[in-house]
Amino acid sequence: MSDDDGYFGENIAAGYDDSAADMFRADVVDPAVDLLAELAGEGPALELGVGTGRIALPLTSRGVPVHGIDMSRAMVERLRAKPGGDAVGVTIGDFSTTRVPGEFALAYLVFNTIGNLTTQDAQVDCFANAAAHLRPGGCFVIEVGVPDLRRLPPGQTAVPFHIGDTGWAFDTYDVATQAMSSNYVTITDGRAEHRSIPFRYVWPAELDLMARLAGLKLLDRWGDWTREPFTAESGKHVSVWEKPAG
Repeated sequence: MSDDDGYFGENIAAGYDDSAADMFRADVVDPAVDLLAELAGEGPALELGVGTGRIALPLTSRGVPVHGIDMSRAMVERLRAKPGGDAVGVTIGDFSTTRVPGEFALAYLVFNTIGNLTTQDAQVDCFANAAAHLRPGGCFVIEVGVPDLRRLPPGQTAVPFHIGDTGWAFDTYDVATQAMSSNYVTITDGRAEHRSIPFRYVWPAELDLMARLAGLKLLDRWGDWTREPFTAESGKHVSVWEKPAG
C-alpha cells in the first residue's frame, strides 16, 4: 500500500478526523491510552500506522515517548499540525518492514490497522518487524475486529454497517481469500460519491500463529480496552503478545 494508491492520501487525510469523529471521543481514546501507557511503562513506544496521532498524542502527553511509522505523508502532516505533534517522531514507510533505531517497550496497532496489510505475507512480516523492535519483555498490542461472517447468508458478500440520510457504508467479504473492503457512499447535493478501502480480515488464532512465528507469546486477549472478557460474541479483540525475556 502506498500513498499513491489514494487510500490514505490527501483526499482521505483532509477529512479523516471528521469522518472518524466517534473514534476520537474521550470515552474511546482514554481506555486505550490507559492500557497502552500501563504496558509501556516509561517507554518508548512504537505505533505502526500512526496516522493523524489519535493515540500517539495523548500517549505522549502521559509521558510515554512515542515514535510512529506511516506510509501517508498527508496523514502525518495533520499530526504535525496538532498541538504536541512535534513531540512524536515519525518515519515515513511501510510499517510491515520499515525499521527505526532503538528498542521499544511497546509496539502497537489500533483500529483495525493490521487489516490495511492486504496479504498474509505482509501481516506475517509486520509481526516480525514489531518483534525486532521490542526489547526482551516488551509487548505487541493489536486492536482489530472479529470478521462478521455470521451475518452473511449464502450468496451474499456485503454487510452494511451504517445507513443514513446522506450516505451509507458496507463491508464486502471474499471468504475464499480473506479479502474485504469497506465501502462508503456519500450523497452531496443529490450526487453520490463512492470510495472503497481494501483490507484483509484475519482471525485471532491466525494472529497467534503469526506471533509464534515471530517469537512472541500470547499474554492477554480482551474484548475491549476496558479488559472485558473476549467471548464468541465479541465484535473485536485487544490482544497482547510478549517478547520473552532472554
